[in-house]
Amino acid sequence: MDIALFQPDIAGNVGTMLRTAACFGAPAHIVEPCGFPFSDAALKRAGMDYAVRANVRRHADWAAFEDWRTAAAKRLVLLTTGGATPLPDFDFDQGDLLLFGSESAGVPPHVHAAAAARVAIPMQPSFRSLNVAVAAGIALAEALRQTKGFAA
Repeated sequence: MDIALFQPDIAGNVGTMLRTAACFGAPAHIVEPCGFPFSDAALKRAGMDYAVRANVRRHADWAAFEDWRTAAAKRLVLLTTGGATPLPDFDFDQGDLLLFGSESAGVPPHVHAAAAARVAIPMQPSFRSLNVAVAAGIALAEALRQTKGFAA
């Protein structure tokens, strides 16, 4: 199970997601450009010493990411507030790649179109969205639970 961030805006959220990815053994992908200078120093506060231990692959842009994903035969599952399928109803596969949009803009229509599935985390009515790092932890944990992917 891989996780990916599309053009993230906030270094702290990236650090938190990389820490989560490292702890769960999930490869992480960053689709650039980022809204901040990507560096160990920028990620340190939230990622602590875990972020440097994450298996991270940076992609120069969406086209480079799509080239890699297609070659790797990864199904793209977009987590979005506009998702058609609630998270508890979605069936994950071991090779899935969970994609999360930028904090300020989500993802553009061409990224939505590339996704094999659009999944939403159910929330109380009238709330717009969860923090992207929190959403990534929730979705990754559910995907790992379903696929029996948690470390022994």
